[in-house]
Parts: sequence; structure tokens; C-alpha cells
Amino acid sequence: MKILCITHADFESPGVIADWAKSKGYHFTVCKPYQGENCLHQEPFDCLIVMGGPQDACRYDDYPYLEDEVLLIKDAVLNKKIILGFCLGAQLIGEALGAKASRSPEKEIGIYPITLTNAGLIDPLLEGLGETFPVVHWHNDMPGETSSSVILAYSEGCPRQIIRYAPNIYGFQCHLEITADDFHQMANACPGDFKPSRFTQSKEVFAIKDFKSINQMMLQILERVIYIYL
Repeated sequence: MKILCITHADFESPGVIADWAKSKGYHFTVCKPYQGENCLHQEPFDCLIVMGGPQDACRYDDYPYLEDEVLLIKDAVLNKKIILGFCLGAQLIGEALGAKASRSPEKEIGIYPITLTNAGLIDPLLEGLGETFPVVHWHNDMPGETSSSVILAYSEGCPRQIIRYAPNIYGFQCHLEITADDFHQMANACPGDFKPSRFTQSKEVFAIKDFKSINQMMLQILERVIYIYL
């Protein structure tokens, strides 16, 4: 199993996804286009994972390397690869499929619940997780919809939390991969993100939340992805 993971900031890692891949003995390559690494010249892969970051997907053409990432995603779609995107990554998947990212109705920074739609309750990756469960949020934007995409989850502040673009392509506006250690790195790098809003928790409140149970859901989803689609 070969996984290519695209990251967008030194302070935002693949989190528990990298630990999972290592434990399974998978070949896990991290590419950092924001540091000048060329994502279009990578070894062949079975699964593409595109992580979040501080860049603005609503103006992704301001970042030449994000344009390359959209080309990479388009090629992965054509070659029927497994594709997972988180936050910015989900928005870029939408862009690659012709769906423009947009501003979310609310900024969300903290751990808040999402609710599965009827489609989400029977989705093979999400079935059995519960109708409502907490996840990590750290965003201002949300991914676009295509004519064939399916909304699987929403939150009070954002109507597009999890989108299935195709049976093997999922976009997560929310985060399940961020560990407690990752949180501290991100919080230290982005202190301005905690400016109060309707759905912004203080750094102190955010820090004491239960990341481990959220990470366990991420691991369950990853296991299902491999079992179903590989």
C-alpha cells in the first residue's frame, strides 16, 4: 500500500494518519509543495491524502503550488485512486471536480458536534459512528458541491462537513486526525485564530477536550477505506 500525503504547513501534520500508516507497514510519503516540493513528480501511489492548511482555497490560484495539487487530484480521480481530503484538502478536491470552495456560514475553531445525514448514517465509512459525534474544527471555508456529490454530515455552523464525491473520494471539512500534540503546535502557530466568535472555543477550553476518542474514529474510518476500496 502506497500513500501520498500532501501537507500545507509545518505546524499541521497528518496526525494520527501517519501513525496508522506506520503501524500497518504502508509506504507513506509526505510531500510539501509549500516548501517547493513538486507534487506532480512523485512515485506512483494507491491513496492520495490532502491535508489542511492556512491557504485560501477560495483563491487557490493565488498559490501556484495549489494549482499543481488540483492537477494531481484530477489525475488521481481519472486513475480511480482512493482520495481523502481534510479541510483545505477537501476544498481542493471539490475544486478539482469543478466545485468552487466558499465561505462557511460560521468560522469554527474548537471541538463541536457534527450530525450525519440520512446518507451519512448508511455510508460504509461512517455507519455505526452515531448520528451525532464531536470532531475538531478549524476553518473559515467549506468545500463545494458537485451534481453527484452527497452531503454526509453537517454542523450547526457549517452545512458541508463531510462530502462523498465518489465511492472512493471523500472530503472532510472537519478534522478527526488532529492529536492533542498537533493541537498545541497549531495553536502556537495561529494564536489569532482564537478571536472570539459564535463557534470559537478559547485555547484553554479547546486544549482539555478529548482528542483520543476522535482519533479512534479516524482510525476506524481508515481501516474501512482500505478494506472497502483497496
